Amino acid sequence: MYYIRSESTDATYNLALEQFVFDELSHDHSYLMLWQNANAVIVGKFQNTVAEVNADYVKSHGIQVVRRLSGGGAVYHDLGNINYTIISNAKDESLNLALFCQPVISVLQSLGVNAEASGRNDMTIEGMKFSGNSQYIKLGRVLHHGTILFDSDLRMLSRALVVSNEKIESKGIKSVRSRVTNVRPHLAKDCSVEEFLGILELKLIGQLEAQPVPPDVIDTGKVRQLQEARYGSWHWNYGASPEYSICLKRRFADVGEIEVRMKVEKGVIKDITFFGDYFASTDQEDLIEKLRGVYRNEPAISTALSGVNVERYFSNLKNEDFISLLLV
Repeated sequence: MYYIRSESTDATYNLALEQFVFDELSHDHSYLMLWQNANAVIVGKFQNTVAEVNADYVKSHGIQVVRRLSGGGAVYHDLGNINYTIISNAKDESLNLALFCQPVISVLQSLGVNAEASGRNDMTIEGMKFSGNSQYIKLGRVLHHGTILFDSDLRMLSRALVVSNEKIESKGIKSVRSRVTNVRPHLAKDCSVEEFLGILELKLIGQLEAQPVPPDVIDTGKVRQLQEARYGSWHWNYGASPEYSICLKRRFADVGEIEVRMKVEKGVIKDITFFGDYFASTDQEDLIEKLRGVYRNEPAISTALSGVNVERYFSNLKNEDFISLLLV
């Protein structure tokens, strides 16, 4: 087994690095990877991104939103969290998450933490979740990755993963929220996240008999190409969401209440209607036509509305406020 420690804290890079190792490196070896992300929400492959995140909160706090290759629910990452990945040959095509959790559980138990595998894909301490895990299996290989909430900002976690002011009906798989805890309060002897990462690294390397990956094995150029083409792409992170319907409602001073109902498929607005107690000087049908077939992101909507005065359709409403409403 080879060991890889990522020095990047960019979620798009680290997920690209995972995929590079899985897709490109020799199947004659297994791989252990430890990595951390700055503030990010990582959504499962089959989820509807907009149903998992508080859009206003993640935008205002600079939180990355990135889709991963594996299924399961959305998780929050920050520098108080440590991620681990194990890539190896799969004995069969069935998921076996508990097996891959055991090395982490053994490390924590050696530090006096009563950690255990729980349910479908969690690790818990006294019934509270500190780790979510998921797997991706392809062509006889398995990629298992999981979080370890060591000293994360649980308040930010709860706010980033709660959708506000939206009613969404989606064909995607919604996350199940659980009671969560950090590992740090449960340690027999306190330590910092940096110290814990060093302990985790040494113990996992020892358990799994891993050695450092040769320096010329990781092609960072290919990793960055994959980062840009997939994990840094709106089309992957949002556009790959399944079909959903969304209802947005907001009251504006001097305008009134506007309710928007949209059907979105693969990130594209398929249909849109407006309701409310606002005033208008012209019919909205041509505005609706301009928005049909447009990607539901700020650049695409801004382009579609170039030269359009939204105040004609919603008296006293500025274009930037209208665009903000559509993206809540």
